[in-house]
Amino acid sequence: MTTTPPRWAVVAAHLVLLVTLPSGLWRIALVAGVPLGLRVGDADVGGDAVYIVGLSVVSEALALLTLGLVRPWGERVPRWVPLLGGRRVASWAATGPAAAGAVALAVIWGFAFRDFPDFGLVAFSHPAGHVLLVACYLPVLLWAPLLAAVTWSYHRRRC
Repeated sequence: MTTTPPRWAVVAAHLVLLVTLPSGLWRIALVAGVPLGLRVGDADVGGDAVYIVGLSVVSEALALLTLGLVRPWGERVPRWVPLLGGRRVASWAATGPAAAGAVALAVIWGFAFRDFPDFGLVAFSHPAGHVLLVACYLPVLLWAPLLAAVTWSYHRRRC
């Protein structure tokens, strides 16, 4: 039996989009050549530009999928989808990948922030660049717990 998602879960799902946005914008600004306080040699993104922009787009697209855990399209496939349209989404088909994603995000960001606040080999020409990087990437640490909470809410509603 499906019920309406709790307000906190809807807010948390929308927060996922907001916590992933600053880091993506920082990466896009890096590719665009905006001076972010990195040392000149470190800011040469050249051939990595497609990867860096792609990472930002894929991250935000994955964050958008969190909304499916609080929206009707996460419980029933939209009618316009060929072959599957109108069918009920199996709860395991949503909670399995979402839970795995929450664990993966916790591991990835835990590893990425292991040198916090120094960030290992990243060198800055000015302390403000370091502050900006931290300000843009620190919110992404909330992605895993927010996703886990919304996934738990979805699971409780659907099972």
